[in-house]
Amino acid sequence: MWKKISHKFEKYPARMNVARKIVDLGLRVDKTGKIYCKDVLISDVALSRSVGVDRRTIKSTVDVILKDQQLSEIFENILPAGALLKNVARSLDFGIVEIEAEAGNPGILSQASGLISAEGISIRQAHAGDPELEENPRLTIITEKPIPGKLLSKFLEISNVKRVSIY
Repeated sequence: MWKKISHKFEKYPARMNVARKIVDLGLRVDKTGKIYCKDVLISDVALSRSVGVDRRTIKSTVDVILKDQQLSEIFENILPAGALLKNVARSLDFGIVEIEAEAGNPGILSQASGLISAEGISIRQAHAGDPELEENPRLTIITEKPIPGKLLSKFLEISNVKRVSIY
């Protein structure tokens, strides 16, 4: 997806940063040029502070998005991924496994979930970072109970897995 977006902003790094932040946060640009997180209006000022640009850059980025059919189809339909439970998993006695792998290799989620399922553990949540947006994308799996340490070596046996952390 990012390849379809980035070339439209490559001459304007500040606008590129705004577009990246909008995608990263799962914000949506409506037909009137307003920016939303689900049904919550996000002010240009708040977004500009977050990105480190002035609000005119937000406006010009939104203008580019709305004038381009492909961009508007993408940005008008983005939804936030929802709350990732990673930061509260320990407080809830959930398990966490983070897997860093070579980007673009199929089957990692399938194999990891198979290992977890074989232990009789349910998965509460899974989130895979986008390799086009993140330098080191990670697969984060939240489970109903902690993951046994004996699975560490099994996760590392999955093809193209570089690192595994179990919390």
